[in-house]
Amino acid sequence: MKPITNAVIGIAVAASLTLGTASAVQAQAKPTTHARTMSHPSNAKPTTPSNAAPKANSSDSFKGIAAKLGVLPGALQSAYEAAKLANPKLSRGQFVSANMVAHNLSSKNPAITTQAILSGLQSGKSMGQTLQGLGLSAKEAEDAERQARRDAVEAQRAEMQKPTK
Repeated sequence: MKPITNAVIGIAVAASLTLGTASAVQAQAKPTTHARTMSHPSNAKPTTPSNAAPKANSSDSFKGIAAKLGVLPGALQSAYEAAKLANPKLSRGQFVSANMVAHNLSSKNPAITTQAILSGLQSGKSMGQTLQGLGLSAKEAEDAERQARRDAVEAQRAEMQKPTK
């Protein structure tokens, strides 16, 4: 195996372990629920340096997904950064989908893990091809992807509806 492949695998394993540890810590935390209405301005201006709001914390963008997965946002952000180093073509959406699909299906099919999905994506396969390679039918893979997108949107929506402090 090439040295770079070993490094990539090492980074991916470290990210998975970090994510696993964070989920154990988060599982012990007490969940809270809040509701807030959400509005979508129809005349929103495109973001430019002059009107862009500064990012408070880069892991904030993972808050809703992290809550749904039962992990800390910072751990999910770190795992994404490690996965991105291993696969520079990996998008945030692919990463979120990989985690959500693994979360939804790993109890029924232990071969479906975030790492297995990310490895398939890194090898150039699509999410559907990767899931089929892990034992799902084409229909099951399509359904899993669709459910993961719905769950991710729901988690993000729930996070945006929380009142600000």
